[in-house]
Amino acid sequence: MQQLNDFLSLIDSYIGSAGWFPFALLGVGLFFTIYLKFPQIRFFRFALKVVKGKFDKKEDEGDTSHFQALTTALSGTVGTGNIAGVAFAIHLGGPAALFWMLVTAGIGMCTKFVEVTLSHKYREKAADGTMAGGPMYYMKNAAFKLGDKKVNMKWLAVIFAVATVLSAFGTGSLPQINSISTSVQATFGIELWITGLVLAIALGFVIIGGIKRIASITEKLVPAMAVIYFIGCFAVILANLDNLIPSLVSIFADVFTGSAAAGGFLGATLKFAFDRGVNRGLFSNEAGQGSAPIAHASAKAHEPVSEGMVAILEPFIDTIIICTITGLTLLSSGVWNEKHENQFQVSDMQILAGTNYTDQTEEGIVLLSEHLTGVTTQPLYEGQLEVVSGKITSAVSLIHARSLAENVIVYTDNDQPYTGSIAVENGKPVASDEVFKGESLVHSAPLTTIAFTKGFFGENGKYIVSIGLLLFAFSTAISWSYYGDRAMTFLWGSKSVKYFRVVYVVAFFLASFQDTTIIWTLSGITIALMTLPNLLGIFWLRKEMKSTIADYWKGFKKEFPDVKTPE
Repeated sequence: MQQLNDFLSLIDSYIGSAGWFPFALLGVGLFFTIYLKFPQIRFFRFALKVVKGKFDKKEDEGDTSHFQALTTALSGTVGTGNIAGVAFAIHLGGPAALFWMLVTAGIGMCTKFVEVTLSHKYREKAADGTMAGGPMYYMKNAAFKLGDKKVNMKWLAVIFAVATVLSAFGTGSLPQINSISTSVQATFGIELWITGLVLAIALGFVIIGGIKRIASITEKLVPAMAVIYFIGCFAVILANLDNLIPSLVSIFADVFTGSAAAGGFLGATLKFAFDRGVNRGLFSNEAGQGSAPIAHASAKAHEPVSEGMVAILEPFIDTIIICTITGLTLLSSGVWNEKHENQFQVSDMQILAGTNYTDQTEEGIVLLSEHLTGVTTQPLYEGQLEVVSGKITSAVSLIHARSLAENVIVYTDNDQPYTGSIAVENGKPVASDEVFKGESLVHSAPLTTIAFTKGFFGENGKYIVSIGLLLFAFSTAISWSYYGDRAMTFLWGSKSVKYFRVVYVVAFFLASFQDTTIIWTLSGITIALMTLPNLLGIFWLRKEMKSTIADYWKGFKKEFPDVKTPE
């Protein structure tokens, strides 16, 4: 598993985690924001009217209402990115990472508007009578001038569709159930595979019904889960009200310098905070990834721009509202930079040679921080790690979750203190069944779970996270099954969907008991593989986007002459 994670990390380093990727994502969004004169601001209030169905027609074609399309798309984005993703971003980049998540969302509101409009414009009716749309359809059907010739992007459509199928697993299936099962285990003590099996069966029943059943479920599930989650968040924020202002200040104070070391947190550079904030922001709201347009393609509408306006609301709700509240919960509770008792994951652990490391002095913090960021390299332990009654007797120091671990105890697989030797290569245990436990920083869903125990509900707060995460992540898995089956329909026709659904449900179950770090790494890769073709496609069609908006307002004025337009 460690070799697999290393291989995936190498691939990710060239795409999703590469230094140029955030600039490509934000660059295209910023271009359209200026090119289209800030539509995410000008059209925001008008979008609320569209969602309410104020301008709908009875003869509009589609499978779902505007609101159902919005909630289906939201259920695909409101998931582990809001609970685990925010915690992971702050863990890696500090409070400043949350700022860059918000910037990504603000610009992403425009990107969503563009990609949904273009995708809705070129949607098709599938062989089974349902609407099929998404970036692969505008890439296939839209023609643009290249010199004296008119060409389309069929080759890019195939790349995007394949990436969508992969991302259905990397974004919608694997990390969702993994976060659910680990959270449920931590809260209720239920075995990972049991949670995975029960929810896999439930998932199978839901997705067999297709988009209409999915939409009917998500329009009820999304508002309910948001209310439950907000109650838990505000119970923590209000209980730690004295920390609210310092928390808000910390988000903006180190934006251009990187977050300083605090507690067990060893600090983060500006580049790292920026990269992680943008990366997790994209995972949260998926703006530019091209997933939401697939859900919106099913909406009943007689023209595409109004549906694009509905999409403007998604990053606002998903990231600017929900992620901000999650971030303030984590920061005000103070748990984000504290070491907590936890079980170490091997892929998140390094064993350094020597015991002369400390995070109690400025010099020690700098040394460890530079090692973690690759500026310098400290010697990794090689050889046999000696353990007596659970305590490591070899001269080593353990790094776990980007922090110096303390009070480490090694246990056998049946939870008894271990005595013996453990082979270590390149700072990692090799072929070992032993379990390492101790105090270190915690990230992802377990960190949010700890934060929720610091509010008015006390230890009972962790149940809100587990229930909220279950609903959020399960709804995401539902929506992504639809994205995947639309991509399969595009590539191999409607008959291929049933095979995809079977594999999707099986993978959902298997991911419930796999290594969290590997799954997050895989999700980063699949996100990038969808995003890059989509960004390239919408940029190529920038002139058509502008003319489509102009045509929309011309037609709207004729149909509703008394309505004031925000053009």
